Amino acid sequence: MKLIVDKESIIYDYLRESLNESKNTIKGFLSKRMFTINNKVVTKYDYKVHPKDEIMIGNTKISNNNMTDIDIVYEDNFLLAVTKPNALLTIATDKEKDKTLYNMVSSYVKGKDKNNKIFIIHRLDKDTSGIVLFAKDEKTKKLFQNTWNDNVKRTYLAVVHGKTKEKDSLVLGMKETRDGLNTYVDNNGDKTITNYNKIGGNEQYSYLEIDIKTGKKNQIRVALSHIGNPILGDRKYGIKDDSKIMMLHAYKLEFINPLNKKKMVLISKPSKVFNYYKKLCG
Repeated sequence: MKLIVDKESIIYDYLRESLNESKNTIKGFLSKRMFTINNKVVTKYDYKVHPKDEIMIGNTKISNNNMTDIDIVYEDNFLLAVTKPNALLTIATDKEKDKTLYNMVSSYVKGKDKNNKIFIIHRLDKDTSGIVLFAKDEKTKKLFQNTWNDNVKRTYLAVVHGKTKEKDSLVLGMKETRDGLNTYVDNNGDKTITNYNKIGGNEQYSYLEIDIKTGKKNQIRVALSHIGNPILGDRKYGIKDDSKIMMLHAYKLEFINPLNKKKMVLISKPSKVFNYYKKLCG
């Protein structure tokens, strides 16, 4: 996670105010060298911070039963952000009740206190990896959901087939099929906006940074497939290829926290296979 300092302070006071954590927790984070300021590790509680300084908070991991370890991107008394792996449902469906991100996170918070609860703020497709944000109480959940589209900037990384433009804004109408399982382009459908910038590319693949202004189901996948550049490994809207995972990762959330009015930037590093394609695409 990254915090952008907005006032003169000392690191201890600023973190106490921004993270809503206890004194001992903040001191523990500092002693464990979990904070960097402008890429410098800081351990002293009275270190002075200034406006526009960048504070990075290191990730930790949780593990539940025999399920996949999950990165904790950020946690305080009200919020918990984790990285969802590829091929894991966010919440239960009729076909799968147990192996879900929600159950893993719920087990984690109840491991601290059996009375703890967790509330999901938004979802990702099963085959999309990346940040998912949870609330620890229903009031916080509603605060975020009521301002989600206007307050939150969502940025993704994707590897797609073929050459794309250097950048583009895809404004498309989309509808869902009656069973809700698929989304398709229709001029009379809901307006969707998908923006991308090409980070690199060759004749075979393009590596894109994407941000969306709307939140239609499967929006990014449908939009890129519609322009002839389906996501690598997308079995639903793409083409047959050898990729073992779908190359779409929700790597950044930026928002003003409605609880304390602080700007927050949460970042989830993609899997190593993304770095391979990034190098391949130059």
